[in-house]
Amino acid sequence: MTATFRVRAPRARAVWLCRFDGQAETRTAMARDGDDWVLDLPGELAGTRYGYRADGEWAPERGLWFDPAKLLVDPRAIELDRRFVYDPALSVHGADTAALVPKAVVPPPLPEVPRAPPRFTPGGLIYELNVRGFTRLHPDVPEARRGTVAALAEPAVIAHLQSLHVSAVELMPVVAWIDERHLPPLGLSNFWGYNPVAPMALDPGLCPGGIVELRETVAALHAAGIGVILDIVLNHTGESDMFGPVLCLRGLDDAAYARDGQRRLINDTGCGNTLDFAQPAVRALALDSLRHFVRHAGVDGFRFDLATVLARGPAFSPAAPIFAEIAADPRLADRVLIAEPWDIGPGGYQLGRFPPHWLEWNDRFRDDVRRFWRGDGDVATLATRLAGSADVFGEQACRSVNFLAAHDGFTLADTVAYEHRHNWANGEHNRDGHGDNLSWNNGIEGPSDDPAVAARRRADLKALLGTLFASTGTILLTAGDEFGRSQQGNNNAYCQDSPIGWIDWARRDSDLEDHVRRLAARRAARPPAQFPRAGEWRTLTGEPMAEALWDTPNAPGVAYVSNDAARPLAFAVDRAARRVSID
Repeated sequence: MTATFRVRAPRARAVWLCRFDGQAETRTAMARDGDDWVLDLPGELAGTRYGYRADGEWAPERGLWFDPAKLLVDPRAIELDRRFVYDPALSVHGADTAALVPKAVVPPPLPEVPRAPPRFTPGGLIYELNVRGFTRLHPDVPEARRGTVAALAEPAVIAHLQSLHVSAVELMPVVAWIDERHLPPLGLSNFWGYNPVAPMALDPGLCPGGIVELRETVAALHAAGIGVILDIVLNHTGESDMFGPVLCLRGLDDAAYARDGQRRLINDTGCGNTLDFAQPAVRALALDSLRHFVRHAGVDGFRFDLATVLARGPAFSPAAPIFAEIAADPRLADRVLIAEPWDIGPGGYQLGRFPPHWLEWNDRFRDDVRRFWRGDGDVATLATRLAGSADVFGEQACRSVNFLAAHDGFTLADTVAYEHRHNWANGEHNRDGHGDNLSWNNGIEGPSDDPAVAARRRADLKALLGTLFASTGTILLTAGDEFGRSQQGNNNAYCQDSPIGWIDWARRDSDLEDHVRRLAARRAARPPAQFPRAGEWRTLTGEPMAEALWDTPNAPGVAYVSNDAARPLAFAVDRAARRVSID
């Protein structure tokens, strides 16, 4: 039996495989094979802990970061022996980091999950959740499992998902990440996970059982009729900007990162660097990562964080190579593919421009529905969003993922309780997070014991949720919004591994939760993946909606009745009564 180690480092002068037995390190020189370095070792090496070291020129201004003192994580690692912990020494040339960097672990042979169609189909309900925050305080999850991927397979969790008719859970990042360097001095840590290092290595804190734990959890959810979508971060890595750590790609193949004409790192992600998908090697690593999670865990699909980056080279192109490569791949072509269709770079907002079989997060739905219920939106725009946003996606099968709140921004309950962000706990003097949330507080900022305020807020939440469940397209609900979870007005809780970020199951609003269950049951019976064009828009009193009424400021609402027997749909949106009726 022979184990082959292979790593890409085209500009290195030398590369060593470093194996560890406890703290003892054994270095073995590798041989160049084109742009790769290769080493074959005899024997059964499953369980071996290892990393790489690379030697060459140190010239960061030219993208050369070779420093044999830096232990480097295998970009294709599948398992790590521990979590990443940030340390300033990771950025210091000549400082040995073997004691600081997690070691990759050679996996045993991995069985493949039998191929099957995705459990999710467009028009269903996606339930976005943070693995740790979702079960950290769950009373019916064994304490040892709380905060882990395995907790999602617990009967109480599955029962809750089924009660909401969830079509698929969307797991916020479960790949190992590192804290941004400003967080440890503040006593904070990255809670969301959007700062990965190697794209296949599961986080040992969230998924201590590795790929086996993920595979078994996916199987349990599949048995309950629930698909699994992974939120994948392929747009940047946790190596950050010029002052960031040397952990992985930076010390092996910095050409993976996009640079401008002056050799400066491009920062279209806002995270310090941007992976360059014009490079075939970057795309190959991304595709191998996706295949891995399909082959060895059986996931149904992926949500791509800042997906515009995947199609940059440097400008966005709807004909970017990555799209054709995914479509041609037999393991990926039928998967659920969801784009977050923007980044912060030039021309970064690309809603509606992804391939026809991709779904896209539709922030215009969120914003326009919030404006309507806040009182400064019009019925014509609301109707367009309810009918599937054909102004964005055209008249073909609806590709919109409609949502009212997500991990980033106010929770749904906070949207009707706070006009302003309250992010003081993040240590950035309340300057982080979005300043304009299209929110309203119903007369009092934050918590209130006033019954009238509470009643108005609950009516607003029910109206917002009714609008979501009446809409055409796929819908997304963030965990806890079905029962009024709050983040205390924090609209950027990425660093709040604390009660701010954890779901408080003991304080659920059971009335709101029952309302959502009824909405979900009604929608599940006839999911509107496509709007029934054979129908009639009406006023709230039942008359046909005249052209002039669409343009009436502060119109009280609108109703729709389908005449298509194959697509039955009837709803009424009443702004004055703060009510949505769905028949």
